[in-house]
Amino acid sequence: MAEGKNNVGVPGLLEMKRRGEKIGMLTAYDYPTARILDRAGADVLLVGDSLGMVVLGYDSTVYVTLEDVIHHTRAVARGADRALVISDLPFGSYEAGPERALNSAVRLIKEGGATAVKLEGGVEVASSVRAIAGAGIPVVGHVGLTPQSSAGSGGFKVRARTAAEAREILRNARALEEAGAFMVVAEAVPAPVGEMLSRSLEVPVVGIGAGSGCDGQVLVSTDMLGIQEEMTPRYLKRYAALAGEMDRAVRDYLSEVKGGEFPGEEHAYGMENGEREKLWGPEED
Repeated sequence: MAEGKNNVGVPGLLEMKRRGEKIGMLTAYDYPTARILDRAGADVLLVGDSLGMVVLGYDSTVYVTLEDVIHHTRAVARGADRALVISDLPFGSYEAGPERALNSAVRLIKEGGATAVKLEGGVEVASSVRAIAGAGIPVVGHVGLTPQSSAGSGGFKVRARTAAEAREILRNARALEEAGAFMVVAEAVPAPVGEMLSRSLEVPVVGIGAGSGCDGQVLVSTDMLGIQEEMTPRYLKRYAALAGEMDRAVRDYLSEVKGGEFPGEEHAYGMENGEREKLWGPEED
């Protein structure tokens, strides 16, 4: 991440929780979007493996490779002067154990330019979190709905509907914190569970579909901006309708091109005085 005088770092996020200031986090996958989100004041930019579905056109995140995430992280890191950049460890890049997880995390930092990495799971990945954090790499956990393993755990559904399930998620979140995670993302859990997690952990808990009691919120930028309109989870609020605006702009452009209205004189370059007339005259020796 580019060095700037107002960088949000890991200590800054911990301090935000301490003083009760909410953390604003959004996904980013390219340089121009990162620039816009960063300048608007986002605290954290997440290069999520959601890029597989919203950028690369897959129907799942499991097809995303480590190379994909590195590629997109490079672009986001170049566009972030203030926000902390976190990159997802994609499916297959850490499940084999701590050594594989650490190697993948190192690549995201060295080759991608991320500041921190994120991985899904609880107790079962605590040893990998410990290895990554032990190497000096900031690491974020992810509990609740974990998209990479959703096919084998009930699909994209709300988790922790019962108190017993909520306590299990809390156990997993605590294991991540104890292993060295500096932040935990909680996805698709009832609002009381999100609040319980935030109150129980010393590290920030950022929610996505986890209620207002979390220490911060994260949304997929293409969802909240209305660039894609297929996903409509209950927790999503659209702050713009850019798909419709883009459609209108493209239609206007095509209409003007086909009608000969674009480009106009104001969009064209001229020649030096007297040179235009020579274009159709006899060639000079």
